[in-house]
Amino acid sequence: MKPLDGVRVLDLSRILAGPWATQVLADFGADVIKVERPEGGDDTRGWGPPWLHDANGQPTAESAYYLCANRGKRSVAIDFTGQEGQRLIREMARHCDILVENYKVGGLAKYGLDYASLKAINPKVVYCSITGFGQTGPYAKRAGYDAAIQAIGGLMSITGEPEGSPGGVPQKVGVAATDLMTGMYAVSAILAALRHAERHGEGQHIDLALLDTQVAWLANQASNYLVGGEVPQRQGSAHPNIVPYQVMPTADGYFMLAVGNDGQFARFCEVLGDPELVTDPRYATNAARVANRDRLVPYLEQRLAAQPSAHWLAELERATVPCAPVNRIDQVFDDPQVQARGMRIELPHPTAGHVPGVANPVRFSSTPIAYGHAAPGLGEHTGAVLGELLGLDAVELAALDSAGVVGLSAAGKFSGKND
Repeated sequence: MKPLDGVRVLDLSRILAGPWATQVLADFGADVIKVERPEGGDDTRGWGPPWLHDANGQPTAESAYYLCANRGKRSVAIDFTGQEGQRLIREMARHCDILVENYKVGGLAKYGLDYASLKAINPKVVYCSITGFGQTGPYAKRAGYDAAIQAIGGLMSITGEPEGSPGGVPQKVGVAATDLMTGMYAVSAILAALRHAERHGEGQHIDLALLDTQVAWLANQASNYLVGGEVPQRQGSAHPNIVPYQVMPTADGYFMLAVGNDGQFARFCEVLGDPELVTDPRYATNAARVANRDRLVPYLEQRLAAQPSAHWLAELERATVPCAPVNRIDQVFDDPQVQARGMRIELPHPTAGHVPGVANPVRFSSTPIAYGHAAPGLGEHTGAVLGELLGLDAVELAALDSAGVVGLSAAGKFSGKND
């Protein structure tokens, strides 16, 4: 039993924000049907290297990028630029609780696959549209890409080394953070709308924009500006409201120091061998430390550079002062805590045998997540899904395949109703 058992999702999204949302829904137990173009499928299938290798060590056509956001789904290859493909999608939508798409504003209306058209045949459908800038406003027709949204939405202006320092230019975050956060907002919005639909029999249209998401999760930085009136600046790893709270140099590298309150600062000073800092009025409170950041931080950097990272991490851990190593990705997966939490998983795959992946971080006490399979091959489930939902048999599927309306993988060619 899974939390979303019995919920069916028609996934018309591609790239990352939409697929990330629908992957979470699949993790939670929903039947996610990923609709892809018969030729090429989701663009991210080709975003390699690296590529998945088959059991013989040969590269496949599936990129690591595609694998990260599509596990647990069923792939159906349909060309809905033609009327027959559109008819198939509409018929599938009758049997689905949720539809997720990330086409440009109005992009699906010409195919009769917009919310108004599908609501007419399935009034309870929860229809989530993810776009760069939303369904309204002067930018609504623009395409939206994560890096551009990080720029226009303010994130790059507060990410990177300070202005005037070496390398002090705006930087994007190392993953497509706006896409990922939009995907997570989509999950919560979809589940809220699904709850409403179940109680009142009424679906609805969710208008979700990458830019709105980026502005929303500026969080304390936005509040700092709106309340304080000062425009936040890039500060490297430093925190705008807490000191000392940043990466610190050591004799052999760096570590992250995260002193969150005055008590932790006092214990930090004991470890440092400078207890007198605690009573110095310039540093006695966090507000004072923020005001005197430029004097305090260079002094701490000088003192911490006298010992290697391991020394400080061990001593600060004993003193219960928050700190952490700055791990590379390989070190992350070697970390004993990450291993104990089972964050690396292995998923079955028809050509590779098994594919490594990263677990969903949610831990349900009564309905634990169970991963069925890795991201599907293009059209791997076309026959099975169309047979199951629409009652198509092998002959009808073969005819659609020959006409180029659908794409059947080798595994899916004989999966119709009568097989």
